[in-house]
Amino acid sequence: MDMLAQLGHGFEVALTWQNLGLALIGCFLGTIMGALPGLGPSNGVAILIPLAFTLGLGATPSLILLTSVYYGAMYGGRISSILLNIPGDEPAMMTCLDGYPMARKGMAGEALSISGIASFVGAFLATWGLILLAPQLVKIALLFKPADYFALYALAFMTLGGVSSANQAKSAFAACIGLALAMVGVDTATGVPRFTFGEVHLYDGIDFLVAIVGLFALSEVFVFLEHRHGSADAEGHKMEIGRITPPVKMVKETAPSMLRGSVLGFLAGVLPGAGASLGSFLAYSTEKKLVDREGTFGKGDPRGVAAPEAGNNAAAGGALVPMLALGVPGSGTTAVLLAVLLSLNITPGPLLFAQNPDVVWGLIAALFIANFMLLALNIPMVGLFTRILLVPPRILMPIVAMVSFVGIYGISGSPFDLTVMILFGIVGWVLRKFDVPLVPVILGVLLGNPMESNLRRAVQISNGDWSVLVQSWLSIILWIIAIVGFLMPIIFGRVLRARMRERGDDEGALTD
Repeated sequence: MDMLAQLGHGFEVALTWQNLGLALIGCFLGTIMGALPGLGPSNGVAILIPLAFTLGLGATPSLILLTSVYYGAMYGGRISSILLNIPGDEPAMMTCLDGYPMARKGMAGEALSISGIASFVGAFLATWGLILLAPQLVKIALLFKPADYFALYALAFMTLGGVSSANQAKSAFAACIGLALAMVGVDTATGVPRFTFGEVHLYDGIDFLVAIVGLFALSEVFVFLEHRHGSADAEGHKMEIGRITPPVKMVKETAPSMLRGSVLGFLAGVLPGAGASLGSFLAYSTEKKLVDREGTFGKGDPRGVAAPEAGNNAAAGGALVPMLALGVPGSGTTAVLLAVLLSLNITPGPLLFAQNPDVVWGLIAALFIANFMLLALNIPMVGLFTRILLVPPRILMPIVAMVSFVGIYGISGSPFDLTVMILFGIVGWVLRKFDVPLVPVILGVLLGNPMESNLRRAVQISNGDWSVLVQSWLSIILWIIAIVGFLMPIIFGRVLRARMRERGDDEGALTD
């Protein structure tokens, strides 16, 4: 009952005209961001962070706007997957396998609608999972000591690459870059400037938001300038949408697939480093083994659309659990949201539910509201969102650059921050050319200082005895999970990625 009372209070916070309007704007813009190939939820949230801060929104309204963008982008990724056979982001890759064949059969509208309903089911169930699981995880987190927190942060770094990581060494290298950047500024323990090179602007360290907008948004602009992308595939623009509402029989047939995909996706989202890509793949693979008795998967089976869409949206909700309860992001986008919380002087973790209940429960209530808004937007307005694919990158990318520059300058009013943002954009562009992931860099910038502080506290409490890092049962469990999480992608990740590619290539060939 206490949980329901808190949720009711959350709806009181969320059901204001301002918050409802922000949720609607976030859902609309997020769907557009997700529909445009190459942007995805991480870039979408990063691009709109300056807007949230420039408008002077408080903590709860800012989070409602950005999490609505997050959920909307997860919805929107299916549009280009189904119409163009181009995933809006990596988790939407599995949707291409049956979504595009359905579109080729003249069932594009039905595929889009089924995917929208599946996205709603996955995100709705994941939000309930967040309500039930996060407070229980908080009770465990209250037992953590400094050595346990250090092990937890190490776990986050060692598992963030996940099973979909192409190269764990590159993920580790990116994390080291992030940790090195976190060391810039005045040492809080000694008061000695570190790696500032005499630049006064660096005494406070590197601003999270400047780093995020530069690495994600500006690097995307530099990639465009390098490749000079044209407009999207013309065939996708000529694709007829057809009937928008799916038959009741199709909804009934796909309902079990949505439920199974939601459970698998949520579990994948909660696990550190697993993410929506694994959730989508597991949902599709499991569904294919369970129900594909006639070999229809890969040829336009609606269940092959429903399962991965429910899986990746449930994973998006699941990734919020460790971020809110432990202060450790479960995905790249939640790492960006963590930076927003820290910039608002709100520290995610065990005390968040007690110290900032309005923020937490208002956010959870807003997630429910955003889900219903997205369902209402995505079915009747499918035609409008598909026209977004006609926007050429040469128009879109200058808008991204303009929002980034105006937003960051509006937040800090410092030309120096603009220079740092450009430098991060160049660094992000270079790292992307070498397939080095950007999320571990951001995680290093975010968690480097608390990781260092907890290490210092643990060693000081033990009078310099470093074995304190592996003395408690909690830290031992976390170190075991961290080591296994780092080694598993090396041992099994190659096999899993090969299977994902084979399935995509084989079933994609059937549609040609």
